Amino acid sequence: QVQLVESGGGLVPAGGSLRLSCTASASGRAFSSYVMGWFRQTPGKEREFVSGITWSTFNTQYYGDSVKGRFTISRDNAKNTVYLQMNSLKPEDTAVYYCAATRSITRATMTSPSSYEYWGQGTQVTVSS
Repeated sequence: QVQLVESGGGLVPAGGSLRLSCTASASGRAFSSYVMGWFRQTPGKEREFVSGITWSTFNTQYYGDSVKGRFTISRDNAKNTVYLQMNSLKPEDTAVYYCAATRSITRATMTSPSSYEYWGQGTQVTVSS
């Protein structure tokens, strides 16, 4: 079982930056063995893949097309935490951002919310124009 808690959301002007954090409490399995992902959702829309990072053996990073070059995902296994550094924020980045974790995934399913087993409660990010 894994519990995820996001933090770092808030209100920021367009062009600004935020860093989201997601801290995991896991029992029976090391945090480093989980694939971690970030998704976002706005009212009336499906949950959208933002970024993912694989097990620590590889630490391969994946990004949605809309955030490539602006967002960076990283993980600190000593702190059981995954980060999402968001730069050059745009009003269309406004959403609730969710952290997710899973033990097993493929490259083809990395972007699908149904591939993830555990979810945080979400943190609101609002970018003003």
